[in-house]
Amino acid sequence: MTNFSVRNFLAAAVVAVCLPLAPHTALAAPAASLPDFTDLVDKVGPAVVNIRTTARVPGSTRGLPPGMDDGDMSEFFRRFFGIPMPQSPGSPGSSPRGGGGSGSQGQQDTPDNSGGDTEQNSGVGSGFILSADGYVMTNAHVVDDADTIYVTLTDKREFKAKLIGVDDRTDVAVVKINAANLPAVTVGDSNKVRVGEWVVAIGSPFGLENTVTAGIVSAKGRDTGDYLPFIQTDVAVNPGNSGGPLINMQGEVIGINSQIYSRTGGFMGISFAIPIDEAMRVADQLKTTGKVTRGRIAVAIGEVTKDVADSLGLPRAQGALVSSVEPGGPADKAGVQPGDIILKFNGHPVDTATDLPRMVGDMKPGTKATITIWRKGQTRDLPVTIAEMQPDKAAKADTKKTQPPKQRATNALGLAVSDIPADQLKTLKLRGGVQIDAVEGPAARVGLQKGDIILRVGDTDVSSAKEFEEITSHLDPQKMTALLVRRGDNTQFVPIRPRSAPAQK
Repeated sequence: MTNFSVRNFLAAAVVAVCLPLAPHTALAAPAASLPDFTDLVDKVGPAVVNIRTTARVPGSTRGLPPGMDDGDMSEFFRRFFGIPMPQSPGSPGSSPRGGGGSGSQGQQDTPDNSGGDTEQNSGVGSGFILSADGYVMTNAHVVDDADTIYVTLTDKREFKAKLIGVDDRTDVAVVKINAANLPAVTVGDSNKVRVGEWVVAIGSPFGLENTVTAGIVSAKGRDTGDYLPFIQTDVAVNPGNSGGPLINMQGEVIGINSQIYSRTGGFMGISFAIPIDEAMRVADQLKTTGKVTRGRIAVAIGEVTKDVADSLGLPRAQGALVSSVEPGGPADKAGVQPGDIILKFNGHPVDTATDLPRMVGDMKPGTKATITIWRKGQTRDLPVTIAEMQPDKAAKADTKKTQPPKQRATNALGLAVSDIPADQLKTLKLRGGVQIDAVEGPAARVGLQKGDIILRVGDTDVSSAKEFEEITSHLDPQKMTALLVRRGDNTQFVPIRPRSAPAQK
């Protein structure tokens, strides 16, 4: 250890004081500056829109977001914003919505006490303008099943939009507004996205329009079990951000904010965006034909685990394990068998089971392809002809008039149900039950969904829709009622409080 005398220390201090100070950059490494997003927001912000959807509901009920009531939302805005909850059109004490709607600025939807249908807000989301002539991209789940779609620009103009088409598999939708010379986004290349780069989201979380949040790309190609791999970020995304753009530092859209991982319903640091390259391929088809055409080979597949790979002699866990083959389908005709492992499709490696549906889906029906399989310790190449997958949905605007009217949930539980066909009961191995066709009010708040099967109300088994309506007409609104509900392979009791019957006139 080296010791310094006090005299030497003081001398060194005097010299240090007398010498001219070096520039700050010579004394320490420059600190990395945080990015400035202001120019980026000025550039892209005008092309981001708010999307509001409405549905026709009975005048005696007030539309609420599923799983939430007035108390929940009021408490949220009071605690986190220190302001009263914004009132929806038609609610008591509501103020006119800025921008109006299709010439209805300053007007409100008011409850119809006569029992007739009224227009109520059913959802809110975001979107962005693809082209100056009014094409707008958003998420399919934002506009799905809406009776009317309203698009509001940053200059507060509001338009009724026409639904061009939706694609549930990718959760992409395209709508069109009647306007010209609109500000449009610049589409980037999601393949060039780098983990760690700064990105920005603009949208309408909880209906708060033109909200900007920022973060970094956390991962690429994130497989969540959906049709597409996602871009994972830590950008704050909340309900209402869905359909808004994910933007890089060059002001280019590289994704559509679509999902969050959450145990609370709010942002927890993980959000997912649809890669814009995949979304644009879907949008181009929707704009051209109103639907998306995909290929299929008609197999059911699963993951190849390490244990399976080791037992079959595969060098590593890869590929898609064929669990079943549709009789007479393309794979069956090609000679694919249950138990085969598909290692390659048209020469491209199939690393995970979720890779295969995307590869096949990108093929045009009628084209030829080659499947490389692993069977009994050997690889084989099998030629296959791609068939067409049944499209999810065509443009609803052209078919709405021919569709039967939606069922309304008018009973005390907020449910519309129907009988289950005998053959379906046999397949499900059930003796009775009714299927849910529509949900609102109390049923929506407890999380019941269309397609759920109700087996019992309280202690009473249900065997028909008529019997269900008879039972629910005598429920006490002051007491909780337990429904025995089956969803998929799971059955559980769901407690629900019936609503009071409307006053008779």
